[in-house]
Amino acid sequence: MPVRVAESSTASQVSGANSGQTSPLVCTLLSAGQAFSGTQNVSSLQKDEAWRVNVRIQGCDFEHGYLCGTMEALNVPMADTPVVTFWEGEIVDIKNYTFFTGKWEATPEDDIRHWTKFPSFSPLSSQVEVDGGKFLDLSNYSCIFMRWKEQYFVNVGADCGLTIAGFYYVCFSCSDGSINGYYYDPNSSPFQKLELKSTNEGRSGFSFSSYELQ
Repeated sequence: MPVRVAESSTASQVSGANSGQTSPLVCTLLSAGQAFSGTQNVSSLQKDEAWRVNVRIQGCDFEHGYLCGTMEALNVPMADTPVVTFWEGEIVDIKNYTFFTGKWEATPEDDIRHWTKFPSFSPLSSQVEVDGGKFLDLSNYSCIFMRWKEQYFVNVGADCGLTIAGFYYVCFSCSDGSINGYYYDPNSSPFQKLELKSTNEGRSGFSFSSYELQ
């Protein structure tokens, strides 16, 4: 949720994926109620800062390549309170979604530039550059690749000074539950990095309140 006021866009499914492929490895660290904490780097030429960020998974449906959750930014300079957004995610499973985004102003070249920032993507890069990876089998891969798109602000108005016009390229490690991501928005500073680690909080049964899609 970088600094720039803009309207959010809704998520839609990428067509053309190979329906014969299997889903990615279901990881117990990526499930409803799981919490993550860390930082998002929002540095630019004018400033250098990192916001503390909490994320909680609200729902996860591997069969349809879908997940959703909330993101809370704690030390946003222009906000009096933590800023919470609701996001929906696409799991790159080849069956439902490929590595090519096909929307949100992201071109295949933008996709490749962002995916290649993740070291674990390197073995897949040559095939993805050809066709978005639509013939890859990711069912036993050590990482799960996703896109997270913030849909709306939960506790503040759209005039809060932040933007949710872009989306995150995300890489989730099945081995330790860590998350790395990069925010993409043509009108925001490039490659704003999201770094999160899994916490035990989500296993205690506590969760944010439920938020209905608008």
